Amino acid sequence: MDSDGGGGLHGAYLQADLIERVGRYRVRAALGNGALQRLWQRVLVESKRELDVRTRSAAALLLHGPSSVVAGPSAAWLHGYTAIDATSTHVLVPYGHPSRSRAGLVVHNGPLPGDDVIELDGLRTLTVERVGCDLLCTARPRDAIAVLDQMLAALPEEERERFRAQVDQRLARRRDPRGTRRGARLLGLATGRAESPPESWLLLEVVDLGYPPPSANWPLYSPDGALLYRLDLAWPDLRIALEYNGYAVHADRVLADQRRAEDLRRRGWIVLAVTSADLVDNQRLDRVLHGAFVQRGHGQRVC
Repeated sequence: MDSDGGGGLHGAYLQADLIERVGRYRVRAALGNGALQRLWQRVLVESKRELDVRTRSAAALLLHGPSSVVAGPSAAWLHGYTAIDATSTHVLVPYGHPSRSRAGLVVHNGPLPGDDVIELDGLRTLTVERVGCDLLCTARPRDAIAVLDQMLAALPEEERERFRAQVDQRLARRRDPRGTRRGARLLGLATGRAESPPESWLLLEVVDLGYPPPSANWPLYSPDGALLYRLDLAWPDLRIALEYNGYAVHADRVLADQRRAEDLRRRGWIVLAVTSADLVDNQRLDRVLHGAFVQRGHGQRVC
């Protein structure tokens, strides 16, 4: 519709506005030929952009008016943090706003301080600190820690603790206390050093099994100071390493992984390979980790 003069932000339109701009006949024709489709009542989107997070976010803001703001997983995606599923569109509206969730749209009610809102690509969006705080308290723990790792990884090392402190302060003064203790724990575990969401999930899985928090992407140096490897997760004092072998990354380097593991073993390390299956059923992970800790003389867990 843009080429026809219909305007619209990221291909989203209020039906009444679009009819006023281009006429009822052209809107009906676009719906009939599939160029437009109805996303929610009163809101139309260009069909080719139906699944785009920006398009769906623009539609949600049009539907709920100028006091609404993109929130939750949708806001995380707009900021560039994609570790969390954003299939449903999340929007925050002030208390008392007449609104309801529906298929593909999740409506939250809450306070909207002005300094919590910025504009991204023309969309009113919660700030990254507010998004991080909210997700720590409300998202699945795996999703929350993966997103926080991405947020921290996007910052220079010297700025990460400042960001962590800002999110921690928000947790402390959050009006809804539900999830804040869990959120603080997850914030403390996030490092910004995970190179993929599964590595973040693995760290959380290990800690939830009762083992002490490992170091993420720990650098191993040779005696002369040369960097040899970065270990996905490691307990350096015990020389135990967990290496996550995701299929997409490791399918074409099996021999290289085997040589790396053998070299680490020669250097006195216990190397445990982990796959995506261990994140679905953690029994094998627990068993091999327990065996490694017992071998090092640390049979007791910390939980």
